[in-house]
Order: sequence, then structure tokens, then C-alpha cells
Amino acid sequence: MDVLRVEELAAVHLGLAGENGSGRSATTLYGRAGARLRQTLIALEAGQTLGEHQSPGDASLMCLEGDVVLRAGEDEVELRTGDLVAVPPQRHDVHARAASVLLLSVALH
Repeated sequence: MDVLRVEELAAVHLGLAGENGSGRSATTLYGRAGARLRQTLIALEAGQTLGEHQSPGDASLMCLEGDVVLRAGEDEVELRTGDLVAVPPQRHDVHARAASVLLLSVALH
């Protein structure tokens, strides 16, 4: 079994986000062809937004580090280090108020 050092990966991807013109970096931590679960580590520089999009399945978002706002329609929720929320099924976006690292878990259909 392979053990992922999430804290180390978070630091690497925050560094990459700072180097990328997009202000973001991401990597799939778990997911293979045919799998029904996908987990993605996402790093965002302060001020960056993952534009409005639809979730491909039931999903949760955990803030591993930083401060983000998840917005869906008229609703919004702030996530800080250690917070976890179910991602709403409607279109939504995520805005980083500080440099942040997120763990997105998606149950694929």
C-alpha cells in the first residue's frame, strides 16, 4: 500500500500555484479507470477563483489549509483549515481568500 504525505503534497502544490500564471495547481490523489471515487488536492493562491461549475457526482470539500468561500446560487459558506462541507448539487464556485489547499472527494456515477 502506498502512503501519501498529504501535508508534503500540499506544500509542493502551493509552491506550484505561486509559480503558475493561473495561481492554481492540482493533482489526483486517488482515482483510477472505473473507480467510483476520485480525490483531488487543489492549491489556490489568495484571490484565485475556481469558476462556476457543476459537480460530476456527490462531493465533499475539505479545507486542509487556508480560507475559502464556496458559493452556490444565493448561498455561501466559509471554510477554514479543518472544515468539511458537502458540495451542493447545483452550479457553484470556490474563491480563495488566502492561499489555500483543498481536498475534493467525488463519488462518480
